[in-house]
Amino acid sequence: MGTNTKQKSNKLRMILRGLLVIIGGFIAAYGLETVLIPNHVSDGGVTGLSIVASKLFDLPLGALIAIINIPFIWLGYQQIGKTFSLFSIIGIVSLSAGTTLFHDTSAIIKGDTLLITVAGGIIIGFGMGLALRNGGALDGIDMLAVLLARKLPFGTSDFILFLNIFVFIIVSFVFGLQGAILSAIAYFIASKVIHIVEEGLSGSKTFKIITTQPELIVEAIRDRLGRSATFNEVYGGFSHEKFKEITCVINRLEETKLKEIISEIDPKSFVTVYDVAEVRGGNFRKNNIH
Repeated sequence: MGTNTKQKSNKLRMILRGLLVIIGGFIAAYGLETVLIPNHVSDGGVTGLSIVASKLFDLPLGALIAIINIPFIWLGYQQIGKTFSLFSIIGIVSLSAGTTLFHDTSAIIKGDTLLITVAGGIIIGFGMGLALRNGGALDGIDMLAVLLARKLPFGTSDFILFLNIFVFIIVSFVFGLQGAILSAIAYFIASKVIHIVEEGLSGSKTFKIITTQPELIVEAIRDRLGRSATFNEVYGGFSHEKFKEITCVINRLEETKLKEIISEIDPKSFVTVYDVAEVRGGNFRKNNIH
């Protein structure tokens, strides 16, 4: 009976997360179609490239967002797992459908460049952050950055910045230099809002976990995330009881999945999470999990 209740609870939680990812996709689409695009301002990442291609070749923006993100969904499947890929598909389809739905909606702001960049960045950042917080992504450039960070000696956030510089250079050929600068400002504001909503856009995370099931959690981290972890012996200051503390460093896209693993195995575990500015060397490069 307890198992059935737990399964129903997990299913309801997954459905709720999926709904929130969908809402995030539609919020981001609303920001694009009613604030940025009507004022000749773009976004970064795959969405920005899709906007440029839509303007150049007069193709539907929604279809381009869906098609260009396909290879990045595969990267997400390899890097984080099928649950993340599923939620990312849901999010990207929602963003794509939302841009089609709101395409003929009148712009809510016109002319005021400062208000356009601030409002557009906030709306898009909130939508993307809501999706990331619930285990999905609306843009594939983050997944590419994670892959490149595994192969080359730079951090994920460095690659996100580097890749978007090229995106905004391309944007400048379509929207002009002013449009590219405004696009970069809007993207910067969106990234800060995502950080607030999702709590951890720009770097890696260190998890320290004190649990009664250390071996099971480490095994699940290895099998389901492709990550390694270390043990430290710690002692309770009050009880003087000896525990095994798990330390694991992950990238930001894996945070939701790791929390899910911990909750499933030992919901009463004591967990602390730290932001990490940069990770180099060691065994941080993970194995594919499929």
